[in-house]
Amino acid sequence: MLLGIVVGVFVLVLVTVFVLMTAMDQRTARANLIRSRLQSVQRAAERKPSEELALLRDELLSEIPALNRFLAKSERITRLQKYLSQADIKMRAGKFILICACCGVVAGAMMFIFTRVLMFAIMAAGVATAIPYMYVAWRRSRRFHAFETKFPEAIDLLARATRAGHTFGTSLELIATELTEPIAGEFRKVFEEQNFGMPVKDSLLNMAERMPLIDVKFFATTIMLQRETGGNLAEILDKLSYVIRERFKILRQLRVYTAQGRLTMAILMALPPGLFALLLFINHDFLMPLFHDPIGHMFIAAGVILQLSGFFIIRKIIHIKV
Repeated sequence: MLLGIVVGVFVLVLVTVFVLMTAMDQRTARANLIRSRLQSVQRAAERKPSEELALLRDELLSEIPALNRFLAKSERITRLQKYLSQADIKMRAGKFILICACCGVVAGAMMFIFTRVLMFAIMAAGVATAIPYMYVAWRRSRRFHAFETKFPEAIDLLARATRAGHTFGTSLELIATELTEPIAGEFRKVFEEQNFGMPVKDSLLNMAERMPLIDVKFFATTIMLQRETGGNLAEILDKLSYVIRERFKILRQLRVYTAQGRLTMAILMALPPGLFALLLFINHDFLMPLFHDPIGHMFIAAGVILQLSGFFIIRKIIHIKV
């Protein structure tokens, strides 16, 4: 009797341990699978294309062969070319760098002619050199915003096309023909890459590289998971579109809550240069010591540094990621 009880308890403990270990192994395998899929999207910008794709996708950084070979050695110049492409600016990186250099030289020379102060000339050259890059950043941000605004509509159209029985490639072509830019152009590139034989996963990852937005990464991950595990694609896309729209709703609420901070930043940034321009117009001689006295040069440099520091601090406070 005692031996039977011992054997029964041993078998029960053995079965319980086996069931628990199996469940833990399944959870660990599932977690590793999900983690690997998410990391494949997060590493999209770090992927190195194959030799064939690299030959097809290489772009000239400059129309001058010698300068192109020199610029191709720098990863920063390559990123700059991608930055220009994301802003939808049809310009080589070499030409853009030349424009920035010309702006800096012209602005620095003009400032030195008018003030005869080397520090002011250097500051003017630095600001003028950064203006083209700031314009590209503004164009890129505006294009990303336009893409994000229309992206839920594109997902809804893809879901409706899927319900109607269209294939995934045909649905992409439908988005490219029915919607406006920049949505149409990006989905047209995905459709054309698939027509040339590129796998769906690679074409979606390329889209995530061109549009480094969190919503596009969600979309690429969703499509890849559905193609690997199956499921109702239309229902999944509907849920994704709902999540993106809810995120936009939260962002609009945050803009309302941070309106006072953004207005404060605008006033504080505009007040010193506005007051300086007003005094320069009303009493020109009063401000001349700032340009001719070395201590005045230090005051101007300190004012510019503090002004920029305040701008970045306030911008950091009112910028909330969702």
